[in-house]
Order: sequence, then structure tokens, then C-alpha cells
Amino acid sequence: MTRKTLVLVTLTAVLALFAIGAWFVSRPNVTPTATAAPVEQQDQLVRAYSPVLGRKDAPVTIVEFFDPACEACRAFHPIVKQILADNPDDVRVVMRYTPFHGEGSELAIKIIEAARLQDVFMPVLEALLENQPAWASHGASAAERIIQIAATAGLDVNAAATQIKSPSIVGILNQDRADVKAVGIEGTPTFFVNGKRLTDFGPDQLIALVQAEVQATANN
Repeated sequence: MTRKTLVLVTLTAVLALFAIGAWFVSRPNVTPTATAAPVEQQDQLVRAYSPVLGRKDAPVTIVEFFDPACEACRAFHPIVKQILADNPDDVRVVMRYTPFHGEGSELAIKIIEAARLQDVFMPVLEALLENQPAWASHGASAAERIIQIAATAGLDVNAAATQIKSPSIVGILNQDRADVKAVGIEGTPTFFVNGKRLTDFGPDQLIALVQAEVQATANN
């Protein structure tokens, strides 16, 4: 491929990405599409041990089935944080672990849980997401890099080495894996808002569904 051709191909790709981004930003009047989870699945959406972001007794609950190695989860993280910032009294996020990308995902989840025990959950979570391209080589473990990144965010690595083997953390991962199968999660991130599964996937649709539920709870 000549240099001129390479430049043209690159420019075309950049323009295509810009057009897609502009389409997402400019879409008006987005209507969320959601389906309620079956009654028998409701208890499998939220577990008492699950990490909660935001006010624990908020009337609107977003359940996110999440894989720290998932590129889309990384892209949605700022959107979820903004939803919480915009609705501090009304919305909480319950995180469920979905280790779809092999050993790297599983180790990252265990490290995040160790960070929760050490009260550095958010710094470690955000460091792993921010540096995801450095370790998430889908299907291959990048154990040393994951631990290094977590350490820079405040994780006590020596304590974590014991914590990640504890029955409590192993049990959380195993229960989440079982619930992922029972609920029928096939991709990440998957969102439920007050038990309603977001079926028309996109940032605007998630925001619209959350706002609809916030409004509904305010009217009750």
C-alpha cells in the first residue's frame, strides 16, 4: 500500500468514526426499550454482597453485568458515573461480575474485590479500566501488569495475595458466574433498571430508561 493510499484509508476511517459519534450525540427523542426480568430472576439480579455505587437506599437501581476486560464496559463507565452524578439521591448502581474474557478477567475481579476489602475499590477499579489496553489481552492472563496497576492505585499487594484466595472472594465470583448463567447474560455490559432489562442498547437508551424510572418513582 502506498503512503498516499494509506493516508486516504486512514482519513476515511476517521471520518466514519466521527459520523457515528455525531449520530449518537444528535439523536433526538430517544425512547428506551426494556423488558421486565421474570419474577424468578429478580432475586438473581442483586445479591447482598454486591458492590454498590451511590446511595444504598436509592429508589432506582441500575444493575450492571460487568467485565473489567470488556472494552464496552470501559466506554460505559463514564456514562454510568455521570448518571450517578446527575441523580445523587435517586440512583444507585449494583455491579455484578461477568468474567467472559478468561483468566485476566477473573484475576482483575479478584483484585477489585481485594481492593474493596482494603477500602480502595474505586481507585483500583478506575485504574484497571483506564489502563485496560495494557492488560486485557482477551483470553490471556496479564497477572503481573494487573497487580502493578492496582498497586499504583493504592492496593496492598501482599495482603491482596492472600485475600484473592479467600473463600469469600472465590464465593462471590462463583455466585456471580451462576447468576450470569441463570439470568441469561450473553454480553457485557448488560443493564437492568429497576428489574427492566435494557434491550435497545446504547448510552442514550440507558439514560432515558433511568430518567423514566426516576420520574416514575417521584410520582408514586
